[in-house]
Amino acid sequence: MDLPQLKIGDLTAKLPIIQGGMGVGISLNKLASAVANEGGIGIISGVQVGFRDPNFIKDPLGCNLRALESEIKLTKAKAPNGIIGVNFMVAMENYNELVKKAVECKVDLIISGAGLPLELPNLVKGSNTKIAPIVSSSKAAALICKVWDRKNRLAPDLIIVEGPLAGGHLGFTKAELQSKEASTLDNILLDVIKVVKPYEKKYNKNIAIIAAGGIHDGRDVKRLLQLGANGVQVGTRFITTHECDAHDSYKLAYLKAEENDINLVTSPVGMPGRAIINDLIRRDECNKHCLYKCLESCRPKEIPYCISQALFDAANGDINNGLLFCGVHGYKANKLQSVKEVMNELTNF
Repeated sequence: MDLPQLKIGDLTAKLPIIQGGMGVGISLNKLASAVANEGGIGIISGVQVGFRDPNFIKDPLGCNLRALESEIKLTKAKAPNGIIGVNFMVAMENYNELVKKAVECKVDLIISGAGLPLELPNLVKGSNTKIAPIVSSSKAAALICKVWDRKNRLAPDLIIVEGPLAGGHLGFTKAELQSKEASTLDNILLDVIKVVKPYEKKYNKNIAIIAAGGIHDGRDVKRLLQLGANGVQVGTRFITTHECDAHDSYKLAYLKAEENDINLVTSPVGMPGRAIINDLIRRDECNKHCLYKCLESCRPKEIPYCISQALFDAANGDINNGLLFCGVHGYKANKLQSVKEVMNELTNF
């Protein structure tokens, strides 16, 4: 089959590949710009992006806003002709302020999950920034489309459909995932395509549907495109690239991981996640002290560990105490590659 371009309104990506946003500090300007320069869409993670600033504990919002602006500018400078986006979790503290900063910096695309981004249209109003919710069910897609239609008289520019094999936070209950009751990505994708058709007709626009979760090679991409997806989002596969912003020790942990090292974990966000099992996950008691107030819903006495600290530790190369989010096929990586090589493998049918 011919490889289609990915069209999002007035934006056109040469390749139908979106690089997943991975935080903290995993997908920043180096990785996002490399993907964009290869014809895909590069995504900066907007989660605690200012964590390396020495004033972060005293002023996390200020540090995050400054770092976000810097990362967007750096990525645009490195990929002046590329398409650049930012991924934000709805559950983040100061979500609104960070989204507005990205819009102010004229980012091309905002992708938002870990909650329903029902207010996202108001935050980008008057800009050219495209908006994309992440969903794991047709029910969630229908609700978002309905609310955006009723309150804002618009429809999403694209929708990321994330299945149960993804890394990071998952839009399924742990019971569903453990009992194999969660629908497959293929089934969810087909259901979401049906949901958006009336909104495409009403607003006379194409709503790009992007499949995500467990995508490893060109065979996966081909299958999903043939099912009707307009493109795919790939995260874990880009961790083991030279250009990935992660610490070298972080990348090495993925190269060493075996299939049975990757499993479901309990996240302080309140959603199940998938990660490499390490000392952090195995410990019965973790450090629950919260310094960062990164989540609106955080209750330090109830959480298994401080997610910000765990992600900071991982980003700084402490692979035993850090949280290493990983897609189900992450163990298949066995060598460091360039982004160009990974993009070639993803588009080689």
